[in-house]
Amino acid sequence: MTQETFYPFAPREHPAHAALDLITRLIGAVDQTPLVAVCSVDRDGIVRFCNRACADLCGLPLAQVLGRPMRELLSRVEREEEHEALMADAWRTGRLVPPGDWKVRTSDGRERWTYSTKVPIFHNGELNQIFCMDVDVTARKHEETALHDAGANFRQMFVKSGDAILLVRDGLIAEANPAARQLFKCSGPQCLEGRRLRDFSPLQQPGGVLSEPAERQLAQQAYVQGNCRYDWRYLDCQGNLFWAEVLMTSITLDHEYLFYVVVRDISARKNAERTLYLAAQVFENSRDAILLTDSQRQIISINQAYADITGYSNEDMLGKPLTVYRSDVEDEPVFRDVWNQIDATDHWQGEVWSRRKSGELFPAWLALTAIRDTHDQVSNYMAILSDITERKRSEEQTRHMAEHDFLTDLPNRVLLLDRLSLALSAARRKQSMLAILFLDLDRFKPINDTLGHQVGDLLLKEVATRLLKCVRKVDTVSRQGGDEFVIILADIGGIDHAAHVAAAVRQAIGQPYRIGEHELHISTSIGVAIYPSDGDDIDTLIKNADIAMYHAKEGGRDNFQFFSAEMNERIVERTTFENGLRRALDEQQFELAFEPELDIRSGALVGAEALIRWRHPELGLLLPERFLDVAEQAGLMVPIGNWVMHEACRHARQWHDEGHRVMVAVNLSLAQFQQRDLLDNVRAALCESGLPARYLELELTESILMKGGAGVADTLRALRELGVSLSLDDFGTGYSRLGQLKDFPIDKLKIAQAFMMKGGDTTVIRTIIAMARSMEMTVIAEGVETAEQLEFLRGQGCDQYQGHYAASTARASGLAGVLH
Repeated sequence: MTQETFYPFAPREHPAHAALDLITRLIGAVDQTPLVAVCSVDRDGIVRFCNRACADLCGLPLAQVLGRPMRELLSRVEREEEHEALMADAWRTGRLVPPGDWKVRTSDGRERWTYSTKVPIFHNGELNQIFCMDVDVTARKHEETALHDAGANFRQMFVKSGDAILLVRDGLIAEANPAARQLFKCSGPQCLEGRRLRDFSPLQQPGGVLSEPAERQLAQQAYVQGNCRYDWRYLDCQGNLFWAEVLMTSITLDHEYLFYVVVRDISARKNAERTLYLAAQVFENSRDAILLTDSQRQIISINQAYADITGYSNEDMLGKPLTVYRSDVEDEPVFRDVWNQIDATDHWQGEVWSRRKSGELFPAWLALTAIRDTHDQVSNYMAILSDITERKRSEEQTRHMAEHDFLTDLPNRVLLLDRLSLALSAARRKQSMLAILFLDLDRFKPINDTLGHQVGDLLLKEVATRLLKCVRKVDTVSRQGGDEFVIILADIGGIDHAAHVAAAVRQAIGQPYRIGEHELHISTSIGVAIYPSDGDDIDTLIKNADIAMYHAKEGGRDNFQFFSAEMNERIVERTTFENGLRRALDEQQFELAFEPELDIRSGALVGAEALIRWRHPELGLLLPERFLDVAEQAGLMVPIGNWVMHEACRHARQWHDEGHRVMVAVNLSLAQFQQRDLLDNVRAALCESGLPARYLELELTESILMKGGAGVADTLRALRELGVSLSLDDFGTGYSRLGQLKDFPIDKLKIAQAFMMKGGDTTVIRTIIAMARSMEMTVIAEGVETAEQLEFLRGQGCDQYQGHYAASTARASGLAGVLH
């Protein structure tokens, strides 16, 4: 009984508990009643169970009765062949042996009269034992003989008899002795005399037999045969039911034919028989295994469920000590504690390991109880055993699901923290090192977004398989969710071990993957933290490994980095910066600047691009290059982008109110584009500002067209239906081709600033302008710095331009003042 399986005070309910109290009382009743001798015999006539009254009747100690043939213990002095025939019929048909009187000889030579009842007991439809109940009626027999021999003294005996005696003449009670009046609780003779005996019977006897016709038939039998004995249910004068044994004898008294009726109250015996029968049925048909011992803990009986569960037969167990069949899992001191508790409280229950006859161990719920006799001495012990194999398997499955990732079956964060706690305790005790490797897969998200979650899931499962091959059995590989994994390297000799594993992991992850028809390539960024140099608690080690992983990401990905204090300082700085970004929206620290867009032929102001600025309370005015990457990683691009859209529309409406019909261009991020409420946000910005939709231009990047998902074209068409214009920003720097643009409702192309630098790539610029015009798109050039660049663009048919030269022109002409 291990610490994990031994629960002597476990506060749980079990199906065995409901039966425990009932069975304890029933077994106690069987053993303690002196009224009925009880035993059960098998098909060979061997006694498999008996109570003390049965042993006393046989004249032997209880231990010498069990296992012996019943015919050696109680032999029939007469009518032996009749008895054998009745028993054979009971085994063949399953019918009760009719109760009756039998003269028997006990094993010590005494002759006794018994009133015997035999009940076949079935289990799962199979008859495997007969339950025998015998009442010693020798004294009654002697009294009947004495009555027969003492006719002359009848009157004196009639009055003084302790038995209730009635004289019945012509169907009416002629006389009742004092004992009869007492039994029927009569206030005087008139309550009985002059009435029919059947008046004191209920309408029906148990089993549904009508009392009146049955009693007439019994009286006829007594008249014909001379006497008749039967059990009967009567009502006394106060309306109480009681069981009686009735001996009705036909006699002649003073030359008159009478019925001499002896009535004995057998309610106690009937209750005992009922209790004994119920005990036998519960014992034999319980689905829990039940085992009964004597006071010395020697097994005297098991039920069929015990045989079915353990494989041991009654013969295997009979006479053996209770401890013989326990497993070797529990130590002897543990069982001493169990019996000490039973001695103190009469009860113990808990989980144990038991052993089947085949040698197989199985978990069981065991309830042990002591049964005490009327002198408060332990007479028996009873064990109820339930096989809880399936329950334990279900509990283990539930625990496994709670502690493992559903996709990869790797330990999840719950189990990781538990194992890391154990590993840290061991490292402190041994003064050894351990390492935490924090992994994030590079380029996994684009694969998952473009090829679908099914491919992504298969890829993650293959990653898990490869990671397990890189570590020892004592190490732990855990999936934290998404594409993040954590590895615990326990009890390492030095950081070289961690570096070797990190390099092996990087190489394994970097090998090609064949997922269905796809060949995929990914890499991983790994952060490593070492105990005790990088932290001496769980949270610090995981945090520092995470910091090192981000440093690996910033270092170009596909590498591993060990944690350092400098990294931590950078992360703290970055976190502070990120928190400042979150406050900037609430505290209105953002503002907009507008870069003018001019018509290339007339120089007129046709639009302005909204550019965000952050007026940092400590660092001053920050350009987007300083904070947009952090905003993207922090998940702030959507709220910041929505603020820019609403604010730009508000400014444009103000320009219109001042008489300047100028378009405003707003950059749309990939995160914004992928929001389901994008259209609602655009509508809200237009509605709140009152700006007509045709004066709002949304600038998209080529990455949106490539990564925005399957519904990119549908979303763009929905935006166009709102009336806004769509432009493609920095065209030529991404992966899209002009030929693909026909699939999208784009109004304007913006030639990337990179093509205008260092003299410009005139060939590319000519090609872009020519093809865009052929598709009836407006072309605007970014980053125009000189008059020569402007003249070149004008000569190629470019429509609009922006940049430093455009801003200078706007200021010189006074147009810049419009964009306040």
